[in-house]
Amino acid sequence: MQPGVIAGTGITVGRRMPELYSVNQLAEDLGVTPRTIRFYETKGLVAPQRAGNARVFTRRDRARLLLVLRGRRLGFSLDDIREYLDLYAADRRQTSQMKVLLEHTQRRIQSLEAQRRDLDQTLAELRDIERQAEAALAGHTIPAKAG
Repeated sequence: MQPGVIAGTGITVGRRMPELYSVNQLAEDLGVTPRTIRFYETKGLVAPQRAGNARVFTRRDRARLLLVLRGRRLGFSLDDIREYLDLYAADRRQTSQMKVLLEHTQRRIQSLEAQRRDLDQTLAELRDIERQAEAALAGHTIPAKAG
């Protein structure tokens, strides 16, 4: 991220992790599009502050977005992620948050294992069909076209 001033705000950011980010700076920092950040904002997962007409994101917003992105990458729903994030504010000891995380993680593991079983079965069936088709082709000669 380039040091400078967030356009239209007069807020200066340096080379170290800034206190505030514009949507474009945060998007670049996280490797996503500004549209992605705005989407998560509309879903209530981050709530940027206002500096004039500009929206500015804090380090806390950045941390929340990192958790959202990781959760999505691991296949969690936005509702699951929201529940997890909301519990952090409610329970600073994070006991409730860890229980919910454990429950959601176990559920996701079970789902992925079921998908893997289904995928393994489908691949086995397709390989069997492939072998049958290859054997059928090997046992038959295709007559040449008469010319």
